[in-house]
Amino acid sequence: MELMVDRLTKQYKNKIAVDRVSLRIGQGVYGLLGANGAGKTTLMRMLTGILKPTGGTVTFDGLDVSTEEYRKELGYLPQDFGYYPGFTGMDFLMYMAVLKGMTKQTAKKRSKELLEVVGLKEMGKRKIKTYSGGMKQRLGIAQALLNHPRLLVLDEPTAGLDPRERVRFRELIAEIGRENIVILSTHIVSDVEHIADRILLMKDGQLIFNGMQETIGEGLEDFYLEQFEEE
Repeated sequence: MELMVDRLTKQYKNKIAVDRVSLRIGQGVYGLLGANGAGKTTLMRMLTGILKPTGGTVTFDGLDVSTEEYRKELGYLPQDFGYYPGFTGMDFLMYMAVLKGMTKQTAKKRSKELLEVVGLKEMGKRKIKTYSGGMKQRLGIAQALLNHPRLLVLDEPTAGLDPRERVRFRELIAEIGRENIVILSTHIVSDVEHIADRILLMKDGQLIFNGMQETIGEGLEDFYLEQFEEE
């Protein structure tokens, strides 16, 4: 299992949002950190095939990011996820499962299973418009897991979660990362400090650090802040 990113670039007129980023990663949890405007979301949108790069390539086990085969391996939670407020949580997961090509029987079983996993079993028949922000975020995490993705991309997944929910989320992601690739982008350093096998740090569109946590030799937050001190 391998995600290959080769000289990935995205340019908007005079601004280079992502500048020749190259990565080669296997199973595990990867924490992507960086200040606002560093290029994290642009990078993740290219890794999911939503945004077409100006240059470079993305492949997963040899599958190009533009193919349907790649998308079948992918689970994605964007930073701003669109919900259907009139749907119940169960309706929403069923709908998303059909879009992912799952049969009705498989979709129903998987949706029930995931509602329990994210702690929404009792809320599955209630309309999403009655959900709190944290509940909506947990539902978003559930939809990202519907197709048993081997590549899971999460953009600010803990936004709106309370401390207890955040701990449950970390445990879930750590478990998924034992057999799959999880890329988790966040501005909350503690979220990745507890579960990430490897840290990726972006600044001005470039990947300035890619290494194991134990190689940092200090607290992750202190290390992170040092990278953005004024020169």
